[in-house]
Amino acid sequence: MTQMQVDDQGRPEPPAAADEPATLLGFLDFHRATLAWKTAGLGADALRAPHAPSTMTLGGLLKHLALVEDHWFTERLHDRPEPPPWDAVDWDADPDWEWHSAGQDSPDELRTQWQASVERSRAAVDEALADGGLDRLAARPSRDGTRPSLRWILVHMVEEYARHNGHADLLREAVDGETGE
Repeated sequence: MTQMQVDDQGRPEPPAAADEPATLLGFLDFHRATLAWKTAGLGADALRAPHAPSTMTLGGLLKHLALVEDHWFTERLHDRPEPPPWDAVDWDADPDWEWHSAGQDSPDELRTQWQASVERSRAAVDEALADGGLDRLAARPSRDGTRPSLRWILVHMVEEYARHNGHADLLREAVDGETGE
């Protein structure tokens, strides 16, 4: 058994030579850990601070990615009801509620919510891998009727985190000057 390597920021290095599920999950966990690193040690004011001209915040990123985790792995992959707080949101009234409401949440609430979503996602992926593997199709189709595979969902999530981690780099540097890949 190979020991997991971590970088200087505590992020697990994706495996250099592994099967497809381990590679995809390795990259997803690396990007999850990057978001955790970019938001670590920040208080409420820092998590609420936008960088003009955008209104995006690091706290909003945490809450948005918690929603995205639950959307893809709970709702779409397994066709399960959205967990709280998403189930009580009037999305028609505010389609960007997670971004707007993050400023009202404490740093601990935001981090706990995101971590809980990640843990639900990990369990949902393990369940899907045991029931069809990467070819398993999402139980809930898109509006156009397509049902992406678990493979597609994992690649999409790597892309989602990578894109938002770029935002997190800029926001963190604007907050306190911290930089890093």
